Amino acid sequence: MAGLELLYSSVAQDIACPQDSLVCYLHWKLLTHDYRCLGAGDQPGTNEKKSEMLPSGWNADKDLYTLRYRLKDDSHDLLVKGIMMDGSMILNVMDPKSQKVADLTLKVTDYINPENLADFDKVYKNTDELQTQVVHHIISPFEATKERVSVKEEPKRERNPSPPNPPDHDPLWIPPRHPHGSRQPNWPDPLGPFAVGGDDLDPFGHRRGGMISDPLRSGIPNPIIDPSSGLPSRLPPGAVPPGARFDPFGPPGASRGGPNPDHLPPPGYDDMFM
Repeated sequence: MAGLELLYSSVAQDIACPQDSLVCYLHWKLLTHDYRCLGAGDQPGTNEKKSEMLPSGWNADKDLYTLRYRLKDDSHDLLVKGIMMDGSMILNVMDPKSQKVADLTLKVTDYINPENLADFDKVYKNTDELQTQVVHHIISPFEATKERVSVKEEPKRERNPSPPNPPDHDPLWIPPRHPHGSRQPNWPDPLGPFAVGGDDLDPFGHRRGGMISDPLRSGIPNPIIDPSSGLPSRLPPGAVPPGARFDPFGPPGASRGGPNPDHLPPPGYDDMFM
């Protein structure tokens, strides 16, 4: 508790009751958190300045203590009031700017030895608990307010900014526009003999063939399948992608021609050249 003994010695002649010693401790703890005392009473006086010392008349009223504090960086003030009631001190602390309030009730004899007010080495007891209570209930709430104000004043930064659009990107087109002919269908090789069953073994194999064997992938020469077989006219070019599994409309081979005259000769005719 460096500094508390010097502070206590400076006001030892003014200490007349246990609550005086408790207020002295509270004053010292505020000093360790960069607060400085402006004066006593609710209203500011003339020519006030921040000081580490307790002001004149700080304990004039033994039932009501009123002290004003300000941070060293002038970011905010504190109005501290200590009210005695049934042997306990009720501490009420307020930031006049934000109107934020904190309070704490301490039983004086739990932390002050009334018989040893003149002996600094014996006047305080349970100092670890007293320090925890004062810091947690009186000082920390206003430090959290200060941190929130600092964060609020920082400029907002955009998270995960969108990458710049490519030169040929047009937001009115869905999907994005690409030059003509720059993208072609990724058709697999129709004559790959080992592509059979590839998708069943590797679902990420990108269309390497299923478990049904395609005659065009077997590696054995086969006649070219005409997808237009059985149709009155031919399919347009590109209607069936290269290597696609496709069942023709008719038998494999060239398109079916007209009827053979020898199949149904007229009655009474026996002409092989007909």
